Amino acid sequence: MKRDEFIENWRKERQYTPEQIERAKTVLDEVRSGIRLDRALRSNPMPDGKLIAKHVLVAAYKELVADGEWEDDPNFLARIRMKPVRTLSGVTTVTVLTKAYPCPGRCIFCPSEVYMPKSYLADEPGAARAFQNRFDPFDQVNSRIREYDAVGHPNDKIELLVLGGTWSSYRREYQEWFIRRCFHAMNEDAVPEGQQPAAVEEPNERSSNVEIDLAELKKAHRINETANHRNVGLVIETRPDEITADELVWLRRLGVTKVQMGAQSLDDRVLALNLRGHTAADTLRATTLLRAAGFKIVLHWMPNLLGATLESDREDFARLWAGGYAPDEIKIYPTQLLETAELYQYWQRGEYQPYTTEQLVNLIADIKPLIPEYCRVNRIIRDIPSIHVVEGNKRTSLRQDVHIEMQKRGTACRCIRCREVKGQVVNPDTLEFRDLKYNPSCAEEHFLSYNTPENRLAGYLRLSFPSENAPQLPIPELQDAALIREVHVYGQSLPVGSEHSGAAQHIGLGTRLLEQAAALARLKGKHHMAVIAAVGTREYYEKRGFKRCELYMVRDL
Repeated sequence: MKRDEFIENWRKERQYTPEQIERAKTVLDEVRSGIRLDRALRSNPMPDGKLIAKHVLVAAYKELVADGEWEDDPNFLARIRMKPVRTLSGVTTVTVLTKAYPCPGRCIFCPSEVYMPKSYLADEPGAARAFQNRFDPFDQVNSRIREYDAVGHPNDKIELLVLGGTWSSYRREYQEWFIRRCFHAMNEDAVPEGQQPAAVEEPNERSSNVEIDLAELKKAHRINETANHRNVGLVIETRPDEITADELVWLRRLGVTKVQMGAQSLDDRVLALNLRGHTAADTLRATTLLRAAGFKIVLHWMPNLLGATLESDREDFARLWAGGYAPDEIKIYPTQLLETAELYQYWQRGEYQPYTTEQLVNLIADIKPLIPEYCRVNRIIRDIPSIHVVEGNKRTSLRQDVHIEMQKRGTACRCIRCREVKGQVVNPDTLEFRDLKYNPSCAEEHFLSYNTPENRLAGYLRLSFPSENAPQLPIPELQDAALIREVHVYGQSLPVGSEHSGAAQHIGLGTRLLEQAAALARLKGKHHMAVIAAVGTREYYEKRGFKRCELYMVRDL
């Protein structure tokens, strides 16, 4: 499909005809009477033979509720919701991309496409939405929230994922504007009509010594604390060599709680061959700094880089856990050979050969059982459409392929994603509390969790005690504090204040985990705990004894 056609398809607004709505109501009536959804859909096709789309079912359901014909029933809505897995981790992720901008890296594996930020293609799903919205942060967030609403997903707890090249290389004035406009979109329903902040144009180029006024951003943060779409996590991606103490203070002022970094490899020889521009020591230093400041840490790891082998990749992966890095989450991004990347020229000269799909599946099936229980595997493949891949693996279902291979072998993965309770009913009386202790660089970490008898993860808390040789940061509230880096309760994302029988999110696990952390911190001789609270979670922590400081929230013990 040509790009113009692709973008045009993205721009089409959903419109519902009266006939579609009436047919959808018939389907809903049958489902309500006990008929399975797939059977009801097949029994009531449109005149052209097509089945009613789930977003039309949601629209019809909302009309029935609004007209007073039906009472609102979240359980019923969950049965007709499209792709419930998108919010089964407890939050709703909204992904936005920054504009195209020069990247400090010269990596040979990175694709370069006009009008796109480095390493992204216009027809990747998230990138396509950004391209459609001209990379405007307000429009990207607003349109994604409306899309979630249209298919029946709760969207009041939003993790904002900011992608697009190296965040730290963008001008800080642009960064502040971008985040502020994202918050304006999340706050739109919380501001009376006529009082919404005016659309602010992207700032012009500036000199590096211009002081940035954060007053408007702080105002947007305050509004979001009680908004309908609260930000419960703010994620940016950058390079390890961009992380400094000053950068971390700036990220906290923006509201960032999680940082993604491209480690790519922990082998300096492979990093140099691929012109990555940093070393494994830079990655270790960056993860150590981030942990000392309480951030959640996500590392990207790339097997099959130039100069790597199947055996060297196995050894390299083990360094993630034995070398002091200990990321909280990882994204496994096998190198994909793309014509717009410099690596393509190496392949043409016979200097590089991609792994086959079978080799890749076997490699990941070998290493996945090594992942500790405190880590989550977010991805095993990029969303790059297979038409762009010149040679090597073209399957986008690599995660499923790996799990099938592991089932054949009788092995299993212990990572967070593989153990989440998802939509499972949770009995709080049967949950087991665990304290998993491990020692990354310059810290003692405790992964506190509640688990079902089947070893499914219902909720967890990351508690960190910086060691004596941990980096000293210019942040007073972190001095001699126990650091809460994350509190997360799993299960289908539910609206703030709602209840659902057996849902892990509403049985008080978050409060129980905080009390367990407080007890452990007291045993360690700590007099206070500091939490890296997202803007939309400040109210939650205030109700549990935490007070606001400049960049963190602190609870005296």
